[in-house]
Amino acid sequence: MMNRWPVMKRLLPLLTGLVLLLSACGREDLSTLNPQGPVAEKQLDLMKLSIGIMALVVVVVFIICIYVLIRFRRRQGDKTIPKQVEGNHTLEIIWTVIPLVLLLILGFPTIRDVFGLAKDYSKDKNAVQVKVTAHQYWWEFEYTDYGITTAQELIVPTDKKISFELVAADVKHSFWIPAIGGKMDTNPGVTNRMYLEFPKEGVFRGKCAELCGPAHALMDFKAKAVSPSSFDRWVAAMKAPAVMPADAEIAEKFTSQCLSCHAVGENGGNSAPNLTGVGSRQTVGGILYNDEAGVEQNLHDWITEPQKYKIGAMMPSAEDNSLTAEEVSSIAKYLAEYKLDY
Repeated sequence: MMNRWPVMKRLLPLLTGLVLLLSACGREDLSTLNPQGPVAEKQLDLMKLSIGIMALVVVVVFIICIYVLIRFRRRQGDKTIPKQVEGNHTLEIIWTVIPLVLLLILGFPTIRDVFGLAKDYSKDKNAVQVKVTAHQYWWEFEYTDYGITTAQELIVPTDKKISFELVAADVKHSFWIPAIGGKMDTNPGVTNRMYLEFPKEGVFRGKCAELCGPAHALMDFKAKAVSPSSFDRWVAAMKAPAVMPADAEIAEKFTSQCLSCHAVGENGGNSAPNLTGVGSRQTVGGILYNDEAGVEQNLHDWITEPQKYKIGAMMPSAEDNSLTAEEVSSIAKYLAEYKLDY
């Protein structure tokens, strides 16, 4: 056992350096230190304030400790008793008042912003109401005021507050768009509420921040902030009559095998992601990016064997659905061409 210690002494600095190096790795759009909205900015300001106060205390304490160790160290031959400060009212007042002042500096903005960010906009007529339902392993977004439902891509206007009603359909998940605001848990049987603001157009990556099963790390979604006019066009496109496959046989197969769970427009079920306009989304299954392999190829691969890309996904394979290779190709082509122009 003792022979291993020299090896460990060499490994520990290396492992420490690797931890520090890897902690700096990551995507810019998944960083809470790069806020893109007012909610995230307030949360970052609180983080910086609290870390700054803690760092100040640590630095001052270390300086005082080092000063005392050097200034009042026992000299050779010195046998005198150091001056005792017990019962010194001045010192006791100082080290009581300073922490109180620091707590007030930290406490006032914390209470103000925490309660402000917890404001409920569910009754606000000017806010967009979105019911978020977390499933293993996908996200459902229902726009209750507009009567439309989509999945995997949250489309929001830039000029309004977005009020979220958060629930879970199975196990505990956590809704999180790091660049826009902090996370909030979704619990089965319990409704949580939060609001976010998207001040500029763009696409922001969302994640599940609660370990929920084998494919937890792949439970991604996109939040797409668009102009108010684009949002209105998207709502109109979502409400438009569904476009079904032109081929009657493929339409019948798609209806019997796919629409028993999925939906397009007013047709189909609601136990799987809504496919209306799926061809215009950035990803298939939340993880297969269409700018890499192409939407049609991604749809073909996903329909053929979804478990290959997301372990634990509830969707059966093409073989289990009794779909031939030709039918899979036709359905993938139809869905890839089903796009919303907004």
